[in-house]
Amino acid sequence: ANSGLQLLGFSLAMLGWVALVVSTAIPQWQMSSYAGDNIITAQAMYKGLWMECVTQSTGLMSCKMYDSVLALPGTIQGTRALMVLSLVLAFLAMIASTVGMKCTRCGGDDKVKKARIAMTGGIIFIVGLAAFSACAWCTHQIITDFYNPLTPVNAKYEFGSAVFIGWAGCALTILGGALLSCSCPVRESKSSYRASQSYPKSASAKEYV
Repeated sequence: ANSGLQLLGFSLAMLGWVALVVSTAIPQWQMSSYAGDNIITAQAMYKGLWMECVTQSTGLMSCKMYDSVLALPGTIQGTRALMVLSLVLAFLAMIASTVGMKCTRCGGDDKVKKARIAMTGGIIFIVGLAAFSACAWCTHQIITDFYNPLTPVNAKYEFGSAVFIGWAGCALTILGGALLSCSCPVRESKSSYRASQSYPKSASAKEYV
């Protein structure tokens, strides 16, 4: 792969990582639903991975951090753990990709070694994308609770903006990691084949002298 393809893959993966950071930080994972007729629309409630917020019709927002981690539902605990794990692995993949790209001088001048490091970084981007599982898990839980007849109408939630940002970040990270994974190292057989071709020329030159 050329340096332009590597730079494109790294840019997409880094943009996806930023989107995952934003998705993990903001509280708009779940937003209150207005599906019923007796719903008070003067305020909107949001639930995130770290806090829950209430927005008034005047635009005033008040947030509260979760008091206990163990008291949280299993979906929020699992989603939080998977998102943090994905961010850490993606950060390590960015470091490895920076060292292995052709446009950088890190990691020495060995092109084969740098290509393998860049390919490793791309694989970490793809394999270590736990955020995909987190977004899928949270999406399934929101749909299940929404269509559950035992759930009160005023306790139903819909998808928030953080879910869509997380899906976009997953797509960009997977695409960027796939492009970085194309950095296959050069085979050594070509260099040995060229060396064998240059040998008869030198021998013929000695015979001529």
